[in-house]
Amino acid sequence: MDDQRVEQVARKRRVYSITWVVGTAFGLLIGVSMLLVLGLAVSANMQNTFSLLNDKAVLTTNSLERRLRDHLDLASQAVVQLKTVFDERELGDRLEDLRGELIAAVHANPSLDALVVNDAAGDGFGIYRSPTGKLWPFRRQQIPEEARLYALPQMTANSPATWGPLVTSGGMLYANVTVPLVRGGTLIGYLTAAVSIDELGRTVRQLDEGEHSTVFIIANGNEVIAHSDIEDFAAPGGEVPRLPVTIEQLGDRALARLATSKPMENFQQASAAGVEVRDLDNDDGGPDYLSMTKVIAGYGPGVWTVGQYYVASSISREVQRLFGSAIVGLLSILLAIGLSVLLVRRATRPLAEISRQARFVGELDFDKVEHLPRNMVREIDQVFQAFNAMVSGLRAMNTYVPRSLFRKLMRLGVDKAAVASERDLTFIFTDIVGFTSMSENLTAAQTADILNEHFALLVAAVEREGGTVDKFIGDGMLAFWGAPDERADHALAAARACLGIAAALREGNAQALANGGKMVRMRIGLHTGRVVVGNVGALDRWNYTVVGDAVNLCERLQSFGRDVAPQDEMVILASDTAVSRIQAQSGGMIAAGAARKVGTHRLRGRSEAIAVWRLDDAVDPEHLCIPGSGIDLAG
Repeated sequence: MDDQRVEQVARKRRVYSITWVVGTAFGLLIGVSMLLVLGLAVSANMQNTFSLLNDKAVLTTNSLERRLRDHLDLASQAVVQLKTVFDERELGDRLEDLRGELIAAVHANPSLDALVVNDAAGDGFGIYRSPTGKLWPFRRQQIPEEARLYALPQMTANSPATWGPLVTSGGMLYANVTVPLVRGGTLIGYLTAAVSIDELGRTVRQLDEGEHSTVFIIANGNEVIAHSDIEDFAAPGGEVPRLPVTIEQLGDRALARLATSKPMENFQQASAAGVEVRDLDNDDGGPDYLSMTKVIAGYGPGVWTVGQYYVASSISREVQRLFGSAIVGLLSILLAIGLSVLLVRRATRPLAEISRQARFVGELDFDKVEHLPRNMVREIDQVFQAFNAMVSGLRAMNTYVPRSLFRKLMRLGVDKAAVASERDLTFIFTDIVGFTSMSENLTAAQTADILNEHFALLVAAVEREGGTVDKFIGDGMLAFWGAPDERADHALAAARACLGIAAALREGNAQALANGGKMVRMRIGLHTGRVVVGNVGALDRWNYTVVGDAVNLCERLQSFGRDVAPQDEMVILASDTAVSRIQAQSGGMIAAGAARKVGTHRLRGRSEAIAVWRLDDAVDPEHLCIPGSGIDLAG
């Protein structure tokens, strides 16, 4: 009687819960749909705005940078090209011999305003372009004021093209680049090109987008050398500031806040392109600005900053116009209808979803199992959370139990397959040569990454041949064939796995060497013997593993590889028992030369000597068996 009452109460609670969910959902449908539409609109508009700002920031600053580099790099290219010619010439009293090359270079490059050759003592000869466009030669002793367009930087014979400080001459600003002239390894002079910055001023004015936008170039952190709105900062008498001028002297409050403002976090795309977007808040009641800047190095002692700032309120006006669009109302109605339809379907969706996920669990394919979300229906939510907990437990177990072993035990039946018993199995034991010394210069994370990649290679080769990974020991691995599923060709399958590992190792080493990495060398021991296999342990801590002297002998074979071929990329040593079993399991059809006897040896910790064979790691595992041939037992 009590059980029936409990069942009735439980049934009543379940009906009540579902009814409450459905009633509440329909009651709030219109309100939720409108809020959802509004939220989606705001989110979409903001995302679009930031996306457009990201694109705008990258395009504007990259365009300004490209024009700046195009203008200045012509000068550096000119002096670098002329350097190869002048390094072959004698520089002495006949500097006039270079006049032809200098004039030709200035003629060919309209952006050059001067080309000057100086010897180590400071005497020199040059060509400069007058404001009228005419070219004039000069010697340094009689250099006119309008030709003082450069300043020699500190250089050595091995210095690259070096940009000197900006120079003001005749009311104009010039950048200059110098290369050393060398003969016989000795610095004998300098070749300098000067180029006007006025072209950059025209560039920033061309990129200016109107009254709400300002484009600028700043040199050496604080010197404004180009400003699209320089006229807005004229003195009371109407005199426009002459560039270069410091930010403080110019009085541009937006640029003054540039150094103290932090980059905004919403512009990852622009940041990835080297562009920083800042919110230049104004504390004195003036307008707020957004700036987009990029730092450029290599054109003088300090870095240059190119960028643009504009009034931030221009963005908010765009957002407000979008909010007032009538399409929001239409979308809200369509969304309300869609939500009503989806709500009906939602009643059956949880069952279909859990059924789909359960199929992956049944197939032990936990990577495809998705985390089931929280559900507004209490009972469904409880089922989902229980299912998630079950999957989490199975994943955790699968992390420490090899997947291939887990599937085999599930397929064969854990109670039967995991019982400890004696069997003839084939084992392989692997080890990386010199891994301890290799890892001394690596961080823990780098060491783990290398081992994980290496073990992935080994596990793939073992599972491809139907083997079972027992455990990882340091940088080594123990795997076996013949359990829990019995197979007659376990020795042959283990040999193919060894050759597969060798092939994968060679491919990985080739890629590593091509990328400047280091080659990994390996040793593998291969042995067939009788061991105890199954669950070994106590209480609630069991391992499905192999135990026996045959496992120790396999490890000794691997270690013996350092004596057989210490410098080889791969050494696969097999016992006489394993080789005989491989031959028997293949029907005597092993390719000739696939194995070579390296003698009879007493291995470390062993009282009796055994015959040791070395497998040819270059043999293709797919062609290990060749009909009509026999294993080469010579050696």
